[in-house]
Amino acid sequence: MDILRRLRGANNEGVLAAVIIVVAIAMALASPAFFTPSTFFGLVRSSLVPLIFALGVLLVMISGGIDVSFPAIAIFAAYTTVQWSSQASFDPTLVGIFAIAIVIGALWGLVNGVVIARFRLPTLIVTLGTQGIIKGILLTYIGSAYISAAKLPPSISDAGDAHLVDIPGAGYLHGMLIPVVIVVVAVWWMLKHTTFGRSIFAIGGDIEAARRVGIKVVRTQILLYVLVGALAAFGGVISVILGKNANPQSLVGTELDIIAAVVLGGASIFGGRGSVFGTVLGVVLVQLINNNLVLIGIPSTWQRAAVGALLIIGVSIQALAALRDRRKPVLLEEEVSRA
Repeated sequence: MDILRRLRGANNEGVLAAVIIVVAIAMALASPAFFTPSTFFGLVRSSLVPLIFALGVLLVMISGGIDVSFPAIAIFAAYTTVQWSSQASFDPTLVGIFAIAIVIGALWGLVNGVVIARFRLPTLIVTLGTQGIIKGILLTYIGSAYISAAKLPPSISDAGDAHLVDIPGAGYLHGMLIPVVIVVVAVWWMLKHTTFGRSIFAIGGDIEAARRVGIKVVRTQILLYVLVGALAAFGGVISVILGKNANPQSLVGTELDIIAAVVLGGASIFGGRGSVFGTVLGVVLVQLINNNLVLIGIPSTWQRAAVGALLIIGVSIQALAALRDRRKPVLLEEEVSRA
């Protein structure tokens, strides 16, 4: 039993890994072309930006909230940075572009954090409002005009062509994998080994209990949303690099996939639980389905329905687990009274 529990993982990561293996086998049986380098490279490449976004959503969800503003923050920060660089005919280097975008994203995160922490408003409502404001700004001043590859700063263009592995006819492994892996490890380390990370779990578990034990809840929440805004901006720049253009509408509508991936990865919608490893697996599963449904004969138009169904299943499992946990103390009291 102990071995099975360890294999399952604290947040059912083992179960999710088994599901991924089953889905991969089913797709391989349906199409021998599935197990090829191009499929693997495509899966990795399509997972990079969603994984960065998912880390931000994971942090918010562990703290007991829901964030839907991250795609808007991401494209606003990336687009405005690239547009400024293009109009000024000045390339601040790749590090400079990331730094400027991250500052912009962090400022939007600061807005979310201050409103949520100071006024104790629902996170979903606040982030929906932020999303609406950003979309309105983009539509009013930019519309659907995108910055083509020819107008991108040279550092962005060079980064878009940087490959770790390039197999002619089979695809390539993009160089942006390295910074994404570094960010994943950094977030894991923060949650596992820092006071700030443990404070996020405590706030999500019971915010009033966290206050009583001395955690500065308001400050922690503000810093959390600043970090999430910075992560969103980081993902936005990577999206521009991978796509080799800056489209103000490119990331709109990705909220469902990201939230579904985080929930499937074991993060509790009630707060206080979640893991980076589970989130990585959740992103892989969602991207596996999005990229390869057609291989098993399911039209690509059903992608959204499939992801929505997975989200409902994940939330239902969590709700049943929470109900079971609430019933345990009652059953224990009944047993004691009978004794």
